[in-house]
Amino acid sequence: MIRVKRREKENAASLIRRFTRKVQQSGVLVLARKLRYKERSKTKRKRREDAIRRTEIRSFKDKLRKLGKLEDEQISYAKIKKLGSIK
Repeated sequence: MIRVKRREKENAASLIRRFTRKVQQSGVLVLARKLRYKERSKTKRKRREDAIRRTEIRSFKDKLRKLGKLEDEQISYAKIKKLGSIK
């Protein structure tokens, strides 16, 4: 925790300036910004489900390419669901 005591004959603006300088030097803001958008790690079950879904999509795309229904590489998951038998 950062503390700044007011000096004799010091106005509020300089006190705030000293405080903000100490906060910047301490690295508290940098740490807070890093943790603000930190994503939680996925559970083992969720990672497994995502991996299964990716392999299903990959195999379905290969199947569509072999049938000649898919030329472009960029295709959305929703469009694939419309085309075929992905869960």
